[in-house]
Amino acid sequence: MDHEVALLLVAGVAVFAGAVVQGGVGFGLGLVAAPVITLLDPTVMPGAVQVVNMTMPLLTLAREWRGTEWRGAGFALLGRLPGSAAGALVIVYVSTATLGVLVGVMVLAAVVLTARAVAVPRNGATLTAAGFLSGVTGTATGIGGPPIALVYQSARGPEIRATLATFFCLSAAQSLVILGLLGRLPARALVAGAALVPFVLLGHAASGPLRRYLDGGRVRAAVLAVAAVSACALLGQSLAR
Repeated sequence: MDHEVALLLVAGVAVFAGAVVQGGVGFGLGLVAAPVITLLDPTVMPGAVQVVNMTMPLLTLAREWRGTEWRGAGFALLGRLPGSAAGALVIVYVSTATLGVLVGVMVLAAVVLTARAVAVPRNGATLTAAGFLSGVTGTATGIGGPPIALVYQSARGPEIRATLATFFCLSAAQSLVILGLLGRLPARALVAGAALVPFVLLGHAASGPLRRYLDGGRVRAAVLAVAAVSACALLGQSLAR
């Protein structure tokens, strides 16, 4: 088998698995796909993951757009813009490994602290702060879901998925523009991302059973579990650099 085809298939399996998770929980594509793609070909990161990060939410919104909490998405996007700019500075001037370790520890601490809470305060301040942190980590590493997902952990499944999809679609597009302006978006990253889109479609189509299972009162536990795994993946990815 051709080496490039083999790499595409391995990355595609990771994207497929991530799309299944995100189709049910509302986030998780980046957490599964980003570490694998980074190991296979770090030169296409984080651009390739941002392409699939922008594609998956469109599929979710086509099905569940009515569940979007526009006010919350607006506050999160308000914080996301300066967060993306900060993430761009990290790419240029700061070690993304250091950032990954710090954010991974922060997310794990947040999961532990909120695991017994009835709800995380969801207001303009928390949503803007979560959007900012998501912008930093999403632009620099391709994993930006946990901060905003933790704020929405007590929402209903359709609301979580639709609101996060709105946020992720616009924020991924924003990150691609910023990476392009910085000269950190090579054409091969876009080509790699486009080649992985079919795996996104397959993963979304296969996520139906998981989505129905989680909507039976299990969404919050799934959000916390995926956030914790995401933090561990980010830590592992950062420490391996």
